[in-house]
Amino acid sequence: MITRYPTKQIFVGDVPIGGDAPISVQSMTYSRTHDVAATVEQINRLHFAGCDIVRVAVPEKEDALALKAIKEQTSLPLIADIHFNYRLALIAAESVDCIRINPGNIGEKSRVKEVVKACQDHGIPIRIGVNSGSLEKQFQNRYGQSAEGMVASAEYNIKYLEDLGFSDIKVSLKASDVERTVAAYRMLRPKNDYPFHLGVTEAGTIFHATIKSAIGLGTLLLDGIGDTMRISITGELEEEIKVGRAILKDSGAAGEGLNIISCPTCGRIEADLVTAVGEIEERTKHIKAPLNVSVMGCVVNAIGEAQHADVAIAYGKGAGLVMVKGDVVARLQEDELVERFISEVEMMADKFDKES
Repeated sequence: MITRYPTKQIFVGDVPIGGDAPISVQSMTYSRTHDVAATVEQINRLHFAGCDIVRVAVPEKEDALALKAIKEQTSLPLIADIHFNYRLALIAAESVDCIRINPGNIGEKSRVKEVVKACQDHGIPIRIGVNSGSLEKQFQNRYGQSAEGMVASAEYNIKYLEDLGFSDIKVSLKASDVERTVAAYRMLRPKNDYPFHLGVTEAGTIFHATIKSAIGLGTLLLDGIGDTMRISITGELEEEIKVGRAILKDSGAAGEGLNIISCPTCGRIEADLVTAVGEIEERTKHIKAPLNVSVMGCVVNAIGEAQHADVAIAYGKGAGLVMVKGDVVARLQEDELVERFISEVEMMADKFDKES
């Protein structure tokens, strides 16, 4: 069981971040935000994919002005991503649930002060989003693009907001590589109790982003660090949510969804295991109950794994067993096993939901 670092709780819309709240999964639209219809369509896609919070880019005034209409047509909490032009944050604060600023490119501290005032007036939090590639000059000149520089920037900006009487803060420290990202979060974590937003930025295509994020975010989650997260993928929106949820589940940071145990393909397999596991994964993806299920393809590992699973298939040659909590509940032909297995999983999940 992972023990999370104790953090202050803030709210982004109706989603709690930090404290004892579940770790939330975020994503970001790629539409031009001023195209209200396209942006709403993408936000709705994210909603149905299981996203908790969505961020939109606000590079132009027309984007900021579109936020009111977007907010009226969507249910997910909305974060405005602000770079360079602080005035856009002042407009956005009237409609959104959170403002994200990058201290390295927002400019003079007097501009940040105005953003803070707008957020105070509208009762919304600020994410201090530090990126290694865009640190303020004083930190870049002293530390380069290192984890130390990222932490120095974050501490400086946290103190500035605190001096203005603002503490409704969350923090991110992102680099494009795992090592600096993990080092920065670990370095800053003992120094304050603000919630952290996790991410490896510019992580690449789904393959590379999945690997980098699983290593980086998984490491931090196992350390008990992290209150909300985004998987940065060059690709489709839904994949960010899918990977994020999987990292939370498989790291043990979230007790939600099936843990599917299946053996690697090898010469001992006595069934079409690839097809069976693919069907099971697709047909059970809606289940939230934290069950361990096992689909094993030969007698070498099948019974041993099945005895420790909530529900299991133990394949043999042309036939196999369905087991529940280690007890055999059915001996069936190969083409009947998946259907009975899914039925048992659904019954157990329903029982779990009613009791929880």
